[in-house]
Amino acid sequence: MSDSTEHHHHLLPFAAGQEAAAVPPTRLGLLAGAGAFPIQVARTARAAGHWVFGVGIDGMASEELREHCDEYCRVPLARGGKQIRLFRRAKVERILMAGKIDKTVLFHPFRLLRLIPDLRTLHMWYRYAAANKKDDTILLAVIREFARDNLHFDSALRYCPELLVKHGFLTRKRPSSSQWKDIRFGWELAREMGRLDVGQTVAVHDTAVLAVEAIEGTDACIRRAGNLCRRGGFTVVKVAKPNQDMRFDVPTVGIDTIKTMHEAGGRVLAVEAGMTILLDPDEVTRLADRFGITVVAVNSEELALRTAA
Repeated sequence: MSDSTEHHHHLLPFAAGQEAAAVPPTRLGLLAGAGAFPIQVARTARAAGHWVFGVGIDGMASEELREHCDEYCRVPLARGGKQIRLFRRAKVERILMAGKIDKTVLFHPFRLLRLIPDLRTLHMWYRYAAANKKDDTILLAVIREFARDNLHFDSALRYCPELLVKHGFLTRKRPSSSQWKDIRFGWELAREMGRLDVGQTVAVHDTAVLAVEAIEGTDACIRRAGNLCRRGGFTVVKVAKPNQDMRFDVPTVGIDTIKTMHEAGGRVLAVEAGMTILLDPDEVTRLADRFGITVVAVNSEELALRTAA
């Protein structure tokens, strides 16, 4: 077993799907990327009595996040030293990481001039992320660099475990027998892609792979599947990585996922129960029912039983 795998096992904050006990009010830092997840985390944490200091990644985090933090500022992606100084000055006890970080910026022309990394970011990059640019490698590098200043990360789900989707059907429509076959087929592929830290989503139709998520993200993967399968009707499967570190990169779906599936022609969304963040669940169900999209939260054990049957 490699060092990185051991590190991964050791740092799981709580068991998959297990609701953490109530955390006493504390001073929390929130390192926020794009999407609605950071807003939900800040809102829930403050409602539970925590004080929240938000640091939004410039050009990615929503400006709405400011309204839901006790204090808030924006910092460029590659200014890790400034992020560390701000969290230390705010005397936060734990830091939460939430929201999507767009890695495509790493492939822009003249990226060093665009990013202008500071010394701490350069140290992090070359000391901890030199081997490869996989998501886990980069995000663990951030965690290690912050730890040098005694700043430690928790899973955001310790503070809002109710965001993890529970097992069962979320919509009126249920998968057909052929769609269950595609779910099982896509599940094994998605698990393997997660194990390789490539992506967590695959789109399949009639046991053929249409698209595999990589750096572009879930919505772009779904759109690509729609472009390749003009008649629509495909299935999207999104799962956690084996030994998922719940502090970061937890699979997330929400209203935008359903809208993108509708536009692309997707008909079934299968996610991993107890390991997937579901944002705005009531609205997701309402939209999916309106569009005739099936949404189901399943697990490996159920799929194994269905296969055996």
